[in-house]
Amino acid sequence: MTTTQKDDSDKKYQHDKTIIAELDLDDDELDEMTIRSLIAICTAILLILGSGLIYIAWNNWWNEDLIGPGTFLTSRQQSYENLVGFSNLEINGQGIIVCIVDSGIDLTHPDLNHLELKGWKDFVNSKETIYDDHGHGTMMAGIMAAKGGLTGVANGATLLVAKALSEEGTGSDEMVSDAINWCRTNQADIISLSLGGAPGITPSFISGDLVEESVNDALDEGIYVIAAAGNDGEEETDNDVDSPCNVENVICVGGVGIDGTIWSGSSKGSNDFEIFPPKLARQDPDKKPELVAPADSIPVLVSTNKGENEPTQSTYGTASGTSAATVYVSSAIALLLQSNPNLSRNGSDGGDVEVIEQVKQWIKESCLQRTNSNDHDDYYGYGLLQVDYLIQRAT
Repeated sequence: MTTTQKDDSDKKYQHDKTIIAELDLDDDELDEMTIRSLIAICTAILLILGSGLIYIAWNNWWNEDLIGPGTFLTSRQQSYENLVGFSNLEINGQGIIVCIVDSGIDLTHPDLNHLELKGWKDFVNSKETIYDDHGHGTMMAGIMAAKGGLTGVANGATLLVAKALSEEGTGSDEMVSDAINWCRTNQADIISLSLGGAPGITPSFISGDLVEESVNDALDEGIYVIAAAGNDGEEETDNDVDSPCNVENVICVGGVGIDGTIWSGSSKGSNDFEIFPPKLARQDPDKKPELVAPADSIPVLVSTNKGENEPTQSTYGTASGTSAATVYVSSAIALLLQSNPNLSRNGSDGGDVEVIEQVKQWIKESCLQRTNSNDHDDYYGYGLLQVDYLIQRAT
């Protein structure tokens, strides 16, 4: 299935819009040839629906009108850090390797020019030069790693950057899969996926999708995979979180606003048994999404370079989407692993999926639950990220 992005005037991405013509046939017309034709048509439609061909960057909109962050953005950033428990921590993710799979990174932005990447790979245009011709990757990297006008919440982490999304903000199943495999072979502790695509039609207990297979390979080695739930919350087609957020041991992230209430675009999880597409009921602590984090009007770095030679000015803006929420949780896991290195892929307790299952249980126990809820909520998950309590719970 293809996924397209609306033009900038709409400030939205369009996702999973499929039109199937209505067939009006009398019984006497359904001869053998007609039935065979219908089967062929339905099979073709199912193959398209299950292809997971296009993955998109999960930011809904942004503005880029600000030169210098100003007090509004810095105070808003601080409010979000207070909301999810970063403010009182004196760790920054140092020693932890995070792989960001996105549209690239603009290291000419003054808030990122301190970075020395552990690795860079361009799966779109095969360029050795580090760049970001879309801007989404720079925004996501800044939430974690910025030092300057804005301050990233895990800016001591070591970054790998894999460009798998094009200048349109889209990428193929194969590109994203290859990027995840590259992260795994380059010793990432965490893979941050602020992107999503249509889930396949194969049963949830049988992986038939390249990206989901690569994600499971990473999980089996004890690599934490964090992914965006999606921005379909206001759409009638919002049937479940997107792929690969739907994979059992992936940490799937929905979004909230500055007051901690659910962001209207955050996608809903579907956690019950379904006949078609075939899906087993999800069990704790793997119900989707697992948790929520900041997603509404997030202060971000804006790249004005777009791969050209002129360096980016100190440009800032705001962005909304579960992409941003994903990076907050990826950063939280980086701080968790710094405080307890035994949980990392090379730690004494790490190296397989069992440690990830344990951390997911701690996430469930440490999150701030939705008001009047004592259980999982299909939008709010097990609750709002509280990174300070998560670290306490793990230690």
